[in-house]
Amino acid sequence: MTLVVILFMTGILLIAAEVFLPGGILGVIGGAAMVGGVFASYSEFGSFGAVISSSIAFVLIIFALFFEFKILPKTSIGKRLFLNKTIKGVSNYSKASDGVVGQVGKTVTALGPTGFVLLDGVKLEAASKSGFIEKNEQVKVTGKDNFRIIVSKI
Repeated sequence: MTLVVILFMTGILLIAAEVFLPGGILGVIGGAAMVGGVFASYSEFGSFGAVISSSIAFVLIIFALFFEFKILPKTSIGKRLFLNKTIKGVSNYSKASDGVVGQVGKTVTALGPTGFVLLDGVKLEAASKSGFIEKNEQVKVTGKDNFRIIVSKI
């Protein structure tokens, strides 16, 4: 009986510790300890003891999860642990249109092989297909991928 209680308490404590040390490993170990407690009760008390201990384990897990998600966020410790605010922001990143291929621009930074190019007054991320290109060099846009343009030295 003592082994069953120790395994159940260890399992609940490890599942509860998952709040402070997220990652899933402690929860899995805690669940394994709870299953080990059920097997220990089966070997000690038979199938009826295993059914009773499984029911107790299920109730304990439900209580632990209820405490973790409903009660803990309302406490002073929980308010520091859980995110309650929305972060809003915008990106100032300029994405090149499809019509930039063939245009000529000037490098703002050295491209080795990536950097920034000024094209019609817009600073865009660029990658050089012709190797290292110095700052303030004239380049021609030869292609475009998802987030940057492909340039080569003129």
